[in-house]
Amino acid sequence: MSESMVVHHGGCHCKRVRWRAQSPPNVVAWWCNCSDCTMRQNTHFVVPFDRFELLGDSEKFVTTYTFGTHSAKHTFCKVCGITSFYTTRSNSGIAITYRCVNPGTLNHVEVKHYDGVNWEKSHNAEHE
Repeated sequence: MSESMVVHHGGCHCKRVRWRAQSPPNVVAWWCNCSDCTMRQNTHFVVPFDRFELLGDSEKFVTTYTFGTHSAKHTFCKVCGITSFYTTRSNSGIAITYRCVNPGTLNHVEVKHYDGVNWEKSHNAEHE
């Protein structure tokens, strides 16, 4: 039996970037050791693109940084600098920084390690 979905709301520190995302209330979040996630201390769970929506005029406050393969789109607020979401390198969905979800809709977060330093090896092993 699949777990029911809930709507999570969240965003950045200054609240200029706001979004909603749909996922189960219990998620697996990934602590990644790539250079960007390590520096930002980003731990995230992934939702499909069609279960994520930027709200209001948030788009005008979002900017994007890429590096390496330029596949991941590391978005953050132009005002406060918080990365509350980004597009994954695998382009499999939107990574939601779980600490940026408003309280009340996440019941349990299981944190697992993802070896982003060796991204290709990790990604291939995950999909074997």
